[in-house]
Amino acid sequence: MKIVRFEDIEAWQLARELTRKVYGLTKKAGISHDFGLRRQIQDAAGSSMHNIAEGFDSETNNEFVRFLRYAKRSCTEVQSELYMAMDQQYITKAEFHDVYDHAGRTRATIRGFIKYLMSYELYQQKGNPEPMNSEPVNGYE
Repeated sequence: MKIVRFEDIEAWQLARELTRKVYGLTKKAGISHDFGLRRQIQDAAGSSMHNIAEGFDSETNNEFVRFLRYAKRSCTEVQSELYMAMDQQYITKAEFHDVYDHAGRTRATIRGFIKYLMSYELYQQKGNPEPMNSEPVNGYE
């Protein structure tokens, strides 16, 4: 599948779902009143999707990868903040695991996309048009 818009990126789609899940958790009674934690976990989740979108408009793959790494770190930040929410008994263990696991899947998908972009860049440097068994990402040539 060719990527034409940032919305086509699977990692962005997962990050969007992560953000939706986090915002759902932060509507719960306890966490909704903990303004610091609520804002921090919402910002981290949103940052994961925003950095992917922002990086999409980068001039180079290397610059895009830099933004993807920020997005990946934001997923880890969400996971850390979930511990705070669970320790304060704002969320259940089931809610914790659901969002924690989704953040992990999102991070892993971002990592895979980074590897793809880096291998694509390497193949380009060697004079090959694209890595074997993959399509070029539209706009990143």
